[in-house]
Amino acid sequence: MSLADNDAAQISVVETIEQARAMIHQWKMAGESIALVPTMGYLHQGHLALVKAANASGMRTIVSIFVNPMQFGENEDLETYPRSLDEDIASLSAYPVDMIFAPEASEIYPDGVDGGTAVHVRGISDILEGESRPGFFIGVATVVNTLFNIIQPDAAWFGEKDYQQVLVIRKMVRDLALPIEIHSVPTVRDGDGLAMSSRNSYLDPDQRKLAVNLYRCLQHVVDSAEDGMDYHYAVVHACQELEEAGFLTDYVVVRRQNDLEVPKKEDKSLIVLAAARLDDIRLIDNIPFELMQGR
Repeated sequence: MSLADNDAAQISVVETIEQARAMIHQWKMAGESIALVPTMGYLHQGHLALVKAANASGMRTIVSIFVNPMQFGENEDLETYPRSLDEDIASLSAYPVDMIFAPEASEIYPDGVDGGTAVHVRGISDILEGESRPGFFIGVATVVNTLFNIIQPDAAWFGEKDYQQVLVIRKMVRDLALPIEIHSVPTVRDGDGLAMSSRNSYLDPDQRKLAVNLYRCLQHVVDSAEDGMDYHYAVVHACQELEEAGFLTDYVVVRRQNDLEVPKKEDKSLIVLAAARLDDIRLIDNIPFELMQGR
């Protein structure tokens, strides 16, 4: 029996492409537009901010919940990645969500993860997160493109905590001439500044206290740059601060907002991005910022 028969949630939950397309066809025949919020589940307020933004568009809102095996590398946390479908359905039932699309992996990858077509967005996929996690953005682009083909949304919403991912998807949509508007929503943070993430559930109480240092170090870089200091020195200092706080730093960099290329002197729209580990837990964060003209 399909999850769509879940009476308690009062929300349509479908598992197959056939079911999803049948419902979407009816909506489109009635002249309605479709908004998609792709997620891997274990929903938090960051995800729900995307749902609220999609709801505000006035379109039919679809939330996909799919832990995508293609974007997990060898020795990463695919098997232990947090999953909470029943709780996610309950959370979404408080919003005007028209469908939850929660397929099995075999529905998305009928020939297996390694046996089908893959999408590589060249350039932007190969730096920073793409360099640290080879193949990661191939997995992201492939599954998002597949979801776009299944659901054929008019617009889709993504969170800016995964800033590079947003740029990868924007480039894919442009390069493949997909008729989809891509919207992003600013990072949602806990009260102490830690960016909300499903992987925060891995943190024990001591690690959680330390984790906020990632945001604080990035904020120090932004403050230094806005005060007119050379951000290169601030980045070096941020790396030192992270190491002293117990992190193993992957990268801390300042890049241009629009393409994540190394900034030139005239560039003013910048972003500081970081990835670092607390023991085996990898955290990422970023803060966009603007330098004053004429500096």
